[in-house]
Amino acid sequence: MHFKPSLQTGTLIKRYKRFLADIELSDGEVRTIHCANTGAMTGCATPGDTVLYSTSDNTKRKYPNSWELTQTQAGHSICVNTVRANQLAVDAINNGVIKELQGYKELKTEVKYGSENSRIDILLNSEDKPHCYVEVKSVTLLDDTEDGQGYFPDTVTTRGQKHLRELTEMANNGSRAVLLFTVLHSGIEKVSAAHHIDANYSKLLDQAIQQGVEVLCYKAEFSEDGFSLESAVEFINNSKKVMPPSQ
Repeated sequence: MHFKPSLQTGTLIKRYKRFLADIELSDGEVRTIHCANTGAMTGCATPGDTVLYSTSDNTKRKYPNSWELTQTQAGHSICVNTVRANQLAVDAINNGVIKELQGYKELKTEVKYGSENSRIDILLNSEDKPHCYVEVKSVTLLDDTEDGQGYFPDTVTTRGQKHLRELTEMANNGSRAVLLFTVLHSGIEKVSAAHHIDANYSKLLDQAIQQGVEVLCYKAEFSEDGFSLESAVEFINNSKKVMPPSQ
């Protein structure tokens, strides 16, 4: 994913009201920008971090700038705009990066499904195989006390719990159901459910896996030109490692 025009930078002063952040530009100007992230953003929004932001050409927007990336004072790169997770996933599937999701003839996004009236992030179709429902989640919570350990979610997520129930329903109905964790933090090397943050989500994920829901984890690589999903990382469930496929 490349940004045109290029992202601009500022220094984070504070994030507040969930969707807003104040940053200081190099000339001393304080600017309010939009933050498209409903999570806690633990470790991703420390005052003094470098914020990389985009600018919309929509003149009707009250806040034309959007927070895209964080460069932490510890040297990590993080994509904090959760909208990008789905875009990265679609690109990675179309480019053949996610090998487990190849061989389908049609890819659709935001398709209604399930008994709880959800929308699946990605629906893959082919005439010779069951539909494949892919729910995409962004992983940015790094545990600084463990080597490369990332967690999802970073706050209690009733919406995420609903999505697990919907995926489980699809698996029980004979479709393929996949939970795709997109790792958007350069310091994360493995992913687990955050039982200590949302025990219900962790329990539902255990149940989903037992009933046939697949879990994939793919990590983004960051460069000066942009970032994209590049490689599989391991998912650890109940202390049992699910290794990524051979590259």
